[in-house]
Amino acid sequence: MAPILKVDRVTMHFAGLAALKEVTFELEPGRIYGLIGPNGAGKTTLLSIIGGSLRPTSGSICFEGRILSSGKAFEAVHAGIARTHQIPRPFRALSVLANVEVGACFGHKQMAETHEQREAVRILQWVGLAHLAQALAENLSVGDQKRLELARTLAARPRLLLCDEICSGLTASETGAVLQLLREVQQSGTTILYVEHDLKVIMSLCEHVIVMNQGSKLVEGPPQAIQNDPAVIEAYIGKNGDEAHGA
Repeated sequence: MAPILKVDRVTMHFAGLAALKEVTFELEPGRIYGLIGPNGAGKTTLLSIIGGSLRPTSGSICFEGRILSSGKAFEAVHAGIARTHQIPRPFRALSVLANVEVGACFGHKQMAETHEQREAVRILQWVGLAHLAQALAENLSVGDQKRLELARTLAARPRLLLCDEICSGLTASETGAVLQLLREVQQSGTTILYVEHDLKVIMSLCEHVIVMNQGSKLVEGPPQAIQNDPAVIEAYIGKNGDEAHGA
């Protein structure tokens, strides 16, 4: 099976400092991948490059056989890649429904207004926000804002979904509901690359895990193998057993 995404020797410098150093991996279509690592490992920077908002210093991102190199997020969305953010970024003065309609419109060219509305309603029903369709985004709880962030992203119909700690700040029940949604998204055929600091979430959700440390890919493999890898334990958990968090 041909990979849906190829990350080839991606390097990123900021003011002379290397945030990423020749990171290489591939994603197969229709699977859920985890991306983990201690604070400062480069996970969010890598997600920003794949999502099109940053252009790498060197290396390439190939999605469905096409090189993406513009550094423009909207081009990545039109190509079929969409991203959630750790801190939700809704249009706060718009209704929940209008926020999702924007996502539907942004992800597709020349979509009829009635189709946008139908698609937005369908997505809201899917994520459990249909009863809040007319509420203002700024009035939502943290958990519902996370659901709205996911709904806006799904409305663009991505074939690759990038999730940046979407369960951060949620209760256990809210986390369980979001993880179930992500499983349903994967079952619909979408590939997911999920950044998360909670190893329990990663191990319960992901089929394959990529571990980063200090801007480089440390190791990758099945969750159980990753969990027991001495290099991962030292880098991610720490020599003293203190779990490292963050991006």
